[in-house]
Amino acid sequence: MRLLLIEDDDRIAGPLTEGLGRYGFTVDHVRTGAAGLAEPAAAPDLVLLDLGLPDMDGLDVCRGLRARSAVPIIMITARGEEADRIVGLELGADDYLAKPFGVRELIARIRAVTRRAGAPAYAPTGALVLEAEVRVPPARQSFSGGQALGPLAISRRTREVHLEGHEVALTPREFDLLAFLADDPGTVFSRQQIMDSVWDPHFFGPTKTLDAHVAALRRKLGDPGWITTARGVGFRLTVPGDHTEGAG
Repeated sequence: MRLLLIEDDDRIAGPLTEGLGRYGFTVDHVRTGAAGLAEPAAAPDLVLLDLGLPDMDGLDVCRGLRARSAVPIIMITARGEEADRIVGLELGADDYLAKPFGVRELIARIRAVTRRAGAPAYAPTGALVLEAEVRVPPARQSFSGGQALGPLAISRRTREVHLEGHEVALTPREFDLLAFLADDPGTVFSRQQIMDSVWDPHFFGPTKTLDAHVAALRRKLGDPGWITTARGVGFRLTVPGDHTEGAG
């Protein structure tokens, strides 16, 4: 999926382009409204538009883009006033995301906007799936024809986790981490992928915060085997007993 990012601040555009690239997006970056309105060599599937541009107001860019194209537009800006959001949406923007935000949230918005626009839902590299509920292991047919459900159930709609039918109390960040790993059980996610998606590409805190949250999840799930370490790479969600590497 090709994105056009209209953002003058390289401190934001650089990490954002890199983060989106890790999930399979192609990002064309321009720094001015005029460049954003210029006829592109390759038409974007979606536009990420900053409102605070150096040469013209982003709302005018939105108006110009909408006058010639139905391309989905997500406004990304530090402006938090309700009036700006209303005007932008009335001019034809499809969504509004206030800074700061994480790559994971942005990808969720991209998926929602493309669905509303009637385009096929984009499934980025890294299997960032946002179904209402995930079970680990997945549901599978039993010999009697019924469903044998996995012991770990994660509901994104209610943000609840149940293990063997019992609710597991998690902090918001612990839930986000577990849900991210559950998007593709068994797949190793690098530390950088996890930090970019669960925290933020602009997170500058200690990297040990990830290890602390993994340790807390292992403790609350009652078995360190639920989250195993791929040494030198990152972490993955597995069913205890199904993995070959130690929990680390």
